[in-house]
Amino acid sequence: MLRDINNKIFSVWKPSGILSNDIIYAIRKKYNVKAGHAGTLDPFAEGVLLVCTGAKTKEISVLQLELKKYTAKINLGCVTDTLDSDGEIIFRKDIPSLTIDGINMVLRQFTGKVMQRPPAFSAIRINNVRLYSLARNDIFLNLKPREVFIDSLTLKKNENNFLIIEVVCKSGTYIRALARDIANALGTCGYLHSLKREYIGKYNFDNSYLYKEILDGSF
Repeated sequence: MLRDINNKIFSVWKPSGILSNDIIYAIRKKYNVKAGHAGTLDPFAEGVLLVCTGAKTKEISVLQLELKKYTAKINLGCVTDTLDSDGEIIFRKDIPSLTIDGINMVLRQFTGKVMQRPPAFSAIRINNVRLYSLARNDIFLNLKPREVFIDSLTLKKNENNFLIIEVVCKSGTYIRALARDIANALGTCGYLHSLKREYIGKYNFDNSYLYKEILDGSF
């Protein structure tokens, strides 16, 4: 239990269906502290959300450099406007016959330094306006690809029209965009069906607090 929440770094296991900032707002309101997080998770995703309070918010930029591990489930054969399960399907394409060797060959193309085009629905600012705000008004900008670093990609399961992969990467990598690019490289299209952030550096499920523990003050 954290007896004094101020000036601390700790992990909260974010459940699916809420905003990362909902957790930060709950901490600020309940404990009356300055708080921020070291990397947002999309509403549909779950997993480690690294929280800094008080003076420790100054360390957010350093913590964002830590490696992150995700488990991602990719739905092949269709794509949504948001590239995730919260969006509407806008296109379908047949899935070619896939082999484990063929999938692994494609995954190897996306390790190391990779150029990645950010999704239209993202928190990137253009002229001080979030891209997702523009996209919600049907204004879609085609951004230039950016360099990201993916340490490893591991295929865990290939079943029906789904791939489950483990991704270890650095900050700035959009797993939704990675799902799109992997699907395209496999000769089809796809979107991110579900996402779990397993760890950020040394922080994982085992040393994380639950969201309900924040709400009821028991952490």
